[in-house]
Amino acid sequence: MNLNEYGWNTSHEANWESLIDGLKMKECLPGRVTLEHKRMYRVVTSEGEWLSVCSGAMQYEADERRDFPAVGDWVVVEKMPGEERGIIHAILPRTSLFSRKVAGTTIAEQIIAVNIDIVFLVMSLNKDFNSRRLERYLIAAYDSGASPVVVLTKKDLCDDSSHYIEEAKNIAMGADVFAVSNITGDGIDELISLLKGGKTAALLGSSGVGKSSLTNAICGGETMVIQNIRSDDDRGRHTTTHRELVKIPGGGVLIDTPGMREFQLWDNSESLDSGFKDVEAFANSCRFNDCQHNNEPGCAVQEALATGNLSEDRYASYLKLKKELAFLERKMDAAAQVAERNKWKKITKSMRNHPSKKK
Repeated sequence: MNLNEYGWNTSHEANWESLIDGLKMKECLPGRVTLEHKRMYRVVTSEGEWLSVCSGAMQYEADERRDFPAVGDWVVVEKMPGEERGIIHAILPRTSLFSRKVAGTTIAEQIIAVNIDIVFLVMSLNKDFNSRRLERYLIAAYDSGASPVVVLTKKDLCDDSSHYIEEAKNIAMGADVFAVSNITGDGIDELISLLKGGKTAALLGSSGVGKSSLTNAICGGETMVIQNIRSDDDRGRHTTTHRELVKIPGGGVLIDTPGMREFQLWDNSESLDSGFKDVEAFANSCRFNDCQHNNEPGCAVQEALATGNLSEDRYASYLKLKKELAFLERKMDAAAQVAERNKWKKITKSMRNHPSKKK
């Protein structure tokens, strides 16, 4: 197989040469993770596609989720003798990482996709369109290191898409916005052109917005299983149950992801202002650098709210996300302290059980 068709480039090649010299494993090959299921990985290499697991040493040294492979990762993999199976020994440095907080109250990270150039933020032109959700997606996209592109699906079911397009452009300042139809093919060629040159894109959106249908439209075939729209809420039925990397016939790679009923941010505080450039611009125009945007004289934010240049809903969303990220940061600090204590307990226990200590 030609790994260039899966996104291999000179940057990954340089990382491979540097890493493999340190590992001294000449029998290993570079491969890309195309599917993950319960710590089992499907890895594509130049010699074939192997079902792989992490080596014992790699699992022992892992302290957090990021230490394990994810869909999109380039890894160092060794083929098991006489089998179409592999052992993963290391992960090559990542160029980008898109993640969220796991659903519920647990303070943990869920990695959505890595080594992606573009994040297609998918929403449909019907009841699914949600401005506040799009704001969350954009913040996470800016933080990931990939370029966000807003894709509005089901154009064929919308009599007038101009309102949704305008609203998306006002939220996703500077990012491209495309309205497409998976049925008529309208707008699909524009998305395909973005993936030329071996680019990797991940599809992100809630259940039923048409991500699998979009994958099929871009790939020009029935790559992913799809289901019909429900009549009661204009949404498709959830079909994708796992993240999967798919090679596009015309060049490029897509990572389809399961629909998300909720999207909680994960350690994205530094990218909050990138997702709210309008609020940031007003805040920078305040008379005082330490303005709290309440009743201070010369507050450009309050002036923008009074004149309607900044909507109350958008500013309220900004404050809500800022508060949410601050709360998460406090929780993460506490969780990090617990993890550090457990790490040293593990090391101490290992030293006590070392053979040299029993003599």
